[in-house]
Amino acid sequence: MNIAATIITAVISTTVGVVVTAVIAYLRSGKVRHKAVENGVQSLLRAEIIRQNEKWVARGYCPVYAKDAVRREYEAYHALGGNGVITDLYNDILALPETPPKQSKNKVSEDD
Repeated sequence: MNIAATIITAVISTTVGVVVTAVIAYLRSGKVRHKAVENGVQSLLRAEIIRQNEKWVARGYCPVYAKDAVRREYEAYHALGGNGVITDLYNDILALPETPPKQSKNKVSEDD
């Protein structure tokens, strides 16, 4: 009877150990994958904020709807741990006027 109990205990212990090891390995690989997804999303948000900055600064204004979109992108980027230069670019966008600069109505004709 003691031999049977010892064998059963050994089998159960080994099985539990294998299952626990497999679960730990699975969770670790999930964490690595999750971090990779976070880094990828952060990189995409960074690239989009840079693109929006270049676009609107070149135009000299940024409409309210575009500022709102950039704000949401920046908040997500910041929540994922992003900071640094992107904060300056974001603030540059927010500082822009919301309407385009007015064109001069006094255009000089080619005859003058």
